[in-house]
Amino acid sequence: MTTIYLIRHAEAEGNLYRIVQGQHNSFVTPRGRKQIAALAERFKDVHLDALYSSDLRRTVETAGAITKYHDLPMQRTPRLREINLGVCEGMSFGDMYRFDPVQMDNFNNDPGRWSAPGAESFASCTVRMYSAVMEIGMKNPGKTVAVVSHGMAIRSLLAAVLNVESRDIPSLPHGDNTAVSKLLFDNDSKTFTVEYYNDNSHLPPELSTFARQSWWKKETRGADENNLYYLPLDPNKEGELYTELYAASWKAAHGGLAGFNADSYLRSAREHFAENGRAILKGFRSSGELAGIVETDPSRSAGAGVGWVSLLYVRPELRGQGLGTQLLGRAITDYEALERKSVRLHVSSENENALRFYENLGFEILGSEPGAGAPLYLMEKRFE
Repeated sequence: MTTIYLIRHAEAEGNLYRIVQGQHNSFVTPRGRKQIAALAERFKDVHLDALYSSDLRRTVETAGAITKYHDLPMQRTPRLREINLGVCEGMSFGDMYRFDPVQMDNFNNDPGRWSAPGAESFASCTVRMYSAVMEIGMKNPGKTVAVVSHGMAIRSLLAAVLNVESRDIPSLPHGDNTAVSKLLFDNDSKTFTVEYYNDNSHLPPELSTFARQSWWKKETRGADENNLYYLPLDPNKEGELYTELYAASWKAAHGGLAGFNADSYLRSAREHFAENGRAILKGFRSSGELAGIVETDPSRSAGAGVGWVSLLYVRPELRGQGLGTQLLGRAITDYEALERKSVRLHVSSENENALRFYENLGFEILGSEPGAGAPLYLMEKRFE
């Protein structure tokens, strides 16, 4: 008998930003690193003989929880990767629902019927995962191993082991980031049994990704009204809306409109839009309600590998629901795709809520500059 601890990776940027990851090589978030620390303590006194991981960055970093207290080589393999989501990778979940609501519903509630251009089928992912983990079990008879993989990949394996049909997949809960499932593999019959699955008891509520989201709950069927979709804002046609949103952002940051130059900012917005038609994005909830806006400055410091965010605004009545994180995450993800090394922005030194928000997302203060009324902090998030 082989004991297999099947572990989902820690919170990665796509989980936080609500952007489809698939086999995209995304980074672990600051909260994800705390989850890894909690996972390490969970396994500190558990005997382990071997460690396997998907070769993607977020699983490799998560596997570091095991190597912290166990001197084991990490055996990496692409066979443990997440399902390949083809053209959907890099899209927001809100955009996916808007792009093809039927297929998105299939993905969450009957994945055997799901398909997308360039994507791997659920059946193919299941075969890949099942055969990979069975091979691990056969190579380690009588031993205990840890296997670090991904949400949908693990769900496909568990469904196969528990004989859950594709149409009944909602009965098999999603696993939180760093959730642990314990499987027993019989080397004689070559069959699995599940002792428990998707256990996140090592995570206090403040470290749980799922504690802040609702899409994973059975009653939502994978949907969430706060999963944003995005449309470009054309400042040549929507100058009044742009100015209104920028003025509201300025007032929130500075306590008034002193120093606000509407004509100057609108002119800059038009320049950004001319460089990239998606430089300014409006974020909408699934109901069609405008949640906020994010603006990037595509050419600024591009030669140095830096991406700039020049405006981020969430309507006051919608704050505290993770929408600002999604808007900023959309910009960060787009800059990662352009192979930028970091993202920078300015924040009023008196805006404590904004400072805390950016620091929680991995931004650090590099210095300060004169601002309208109060100094501005220059903050940077590096991709590493």
